[in-house]
Amino acid sequence: MAAAAAGTPVFLEVRTQLRSALLILGEPKEGGTPMDISITPSSLQVKTPADCTELRLPAEVRLVPSSCRGLQYVAGDGLHLRLQVWAESNAKLISMFNQSSQARECCTFYCQSCGEVIIRDRKLLRVLPLPSENWGALVGEWCCHPDPFANKPLHPQENDCFIGDSFFLVNLRSDLWQPRPELAPVETHCLSSENHFKLKPKANTKVICKRCKVMLGETMSSETTKFYMTEIIIQPSERNFPIIPRSQFVQSVIAQCLVELSAARSTFRFTIQGHDSKVYILLWLLNSDSLVIESLGSSRGITKFPLLEDISKADSSSAWNAVKVLYQPCVKSRNEKLSSAWESDISIHTLTLPSATCLELLLILSRNNATLPPSLRYMNSFQTSFSYLTY
Repeated sequence: MAAAAAGTPVFLEVRTQLRSALLILGEPKEGGTPMDISITPSSLQVKTPADCTELRLPAEVRLVPSSCRGLQYVAGDGLHLRLQVWAESNAKLISMFNQSSQARECCTFYCQSCGEVIIRDRKLLRVLPLPSENWGALVGEWCCHPDPFANKPLHPQENDCFIGDSFFLVNLRSDLWQPRPELAPVETHCLSSENHFKLKPKANTKVICKRCKVMLGETMSSETTKFYMTEIIIQPSERNFPIIPRSQFVQSVIAQCLVELSAARSTFRFTIQGHDSKVYILLWLLNSDSLVIESLGSSRGITKFPLLEDISKADSSSAWNAVKVLYQPCVKSRNEKLSSAWESDISIHTLTLPSATCLELLLILSRNNATLPPSLRYMNSFQTSFSYLTY
């Protein structure tokens, strides 16, 4: 495990695949110079007249002290240097289902926000990935006869679960309890140029948790329900509900989605869209092999985000596996031209989430951006952030 005593801020980003690391030693306190730096394969120590900071590295990371190079001072950051490392990533992307061992077990679906049971003791005999969203348009290239799948939606049977990019499809026909849908607002529609209006209720498809009122998904048909991955935890029924901080869970799920989609479809740019079809965030995946280690001193002077629980330094003795992203917020009409260009680009993939979760993700990215050394917070016109794999 990595451990640090409070003192000089230390930031270490390890690229496990490149076997390189960027080390940033923050500005010492007033009167804190000179600085004595000692680097060993398993630890880093920074001594000043005012304090001493020691960073012990996790077992899977070993520095090569003789490889230090590129030492430079960056105003506002401190000292930058690069090293060679020997590292093994312990970030194992675990699908929501382990198809070989859990697909035939009884599973319970929980609301991640409050732990309310959504589906109890569901035996899933088939857990299958859904094809890409544009699969219907490609059928003509596969078949020499009329589309055999026309007007045949993919709906799961009673013991099925279909997995999409950011959601599950399940059949609720046999469940006695179903989430209570909230009432949708009434919309007005203009019928003529004489400004006559008629009230027409909008179709209600939201599925909400009956305890905490969080949106969990949407009804797709009378029997099929879509649950968003960021809102649901699925566990074997013999296990208890795992208590995971909300922001920790959201960024970990999103990180998994980005890594899996980039590997399967060779796409690295994403739009994060709400269920209201509005684009909230533009994301650009840079890499998925980062290991981030920070000392306690790095958290001083960081802007607080009262709407999010403070988990970024809850366990400062741990290294965080992470994906590194560039992002642009698109709320309040920001980046409209760029957003429009991305939406019309067929190489860019869209992830749909509840609108409240999109805003929550934006806050998480902003918080993680604020914890970075100032020189790492921007790349061209984009902001830089990490999305941490934490469970």
